[in-house]
Amino acid sequence: MKGLSVLKKLLVLCSIALTSLLQADELSNILSTNKELLFEYDLKSNELQSDMLSKSWVNPLRVRYVKDYSTRFKTGTVDTGTLSVYIDQPIFRSGGIYYAIKYSEALRGANEVAIQLRKREMIGNAVSILFSLKKNKLEQQKTHYLVKNDTIDITQKRDSYNAGILDSSFLDQAILKKSQDEARLLELELNYLELKQSFSLLSDKNPSLLKLPKLKMIQKKNYLQNNLALKRDVLKAEESDYNSKMTFAKYMPTLSLQGQYTDGDLNPLFPSNGMDDKYYNYGFSVSMPIDINSFTDIEASRVAKLKAATEVLDRKDTIDQEYQWIENSLVILNKKIDLAKKDAKVYSSLLELTQNLAHAGEKTSLDVDTMSNSLAIRKLDQQIYAIERQLKLLQLYIRVNNVL
Repeated sequence: MKGLSVLKKLLVLCSIALTSLLQADELSNILSTNKELLFEYDLKSNELQSDMLSKSWVNPLRVRYVKDYSTRFKTGTVDTGTLSVYIDQPIFRSGGIYYAIKYSEALRGANEVAIQLRKREMIGNAVSILFSLKKNKLEQQKTHYLVKNDTIDITQKRDSYNAGILDSSFLDQAILKKSQDEARLLELELNYLELKQSFSLLSDKNPSLLKLPKLKMIQKKNYLQNNLALKRDVLKAEESDYNSKMTFAKYMPTLSLQGQYTDGDLNPLFPSNGMDDKYYNYGFSVSMPIDINSFTDIEASRVAKLKAATEVLDRKDTIDQEYQWIENSLVILNKKIDLAKKDAKVYSSLLELTQNLAHAGEKTSLDVDTMSNSLAIRKLDQQIYAIERQLKLLQLYIRVNNVL
């Protein structure tokens, strides 16, 4: 029974993990149809170009047909035709053929991952806009409450000013604060329209109907293993390595086979002398280029290989720093959420106290409204910080496979 209990717990955990991934993957098709097609065409083009490159070591078969007409003979016009098929195919290039095939495979992989990364970044931009739209709406609500408090503050300070209790500068500051918050509200409304416009350039879906994912922290090991930028750089390093070997091999001896088949009409001007009109020519050749720039070319390819390998190490350091920075940012955002929760508890207590004092006639309804608005503001702050937290996590998700 104990084993069954453990199995049930494992199934529950797997179910939770799977649900989390499915929620994140819900937006994998967020891009518009045209954007999806462009990425599909890029992938297809990469496949076709890579296939061509992997077979580039195979020389083409040359087929030639010649038809001649001659009026030299008194008997009339004489025509002759000749069909020839010729091939000159290297079969050994000091390893160059093998490295050319491996080079094409590495190049195919590097380009494919680069396309995947561009698509993930575009999806991430679209999802980031969705989060920003939600955050904008919350900030608009928060600003509305601020304006309400500003209005109450102006009313209270105007009464104090009229009673001669308060200096006019305090009233001026309150009026200025309300004007600034109202301007901030207009900026948020304009920003909301800009965000919707930006989203429409990436997606043909209605942003208000899309459900935002609930992202969780990715383990550092998984982030490193599935990082698309690192995978791309690793494949580029392999590509540079094979290219360096190809460069070296092209200055080494090459063994080629030649073959030709000819089928033609014999020239009537000359006797056949036992020659056949259908025959084969075949043989082999060994060649080796002597190029004054060979050593420079080989050294340049070796430097490119070393650079690509160093870029992989640098990418690992960058990934480590990115992860650490986002991790530290999440710690700060969590503290801000906790602080907003504490403030909300304080305002909740103050609201209850102010309501009691208002019933006793010691506070006004405006004091109650101020506390109520301040409590609502701190609750909205918690939601805003939570979205900022999701935006930080999104920066990790868009760089790895199998999510979003």
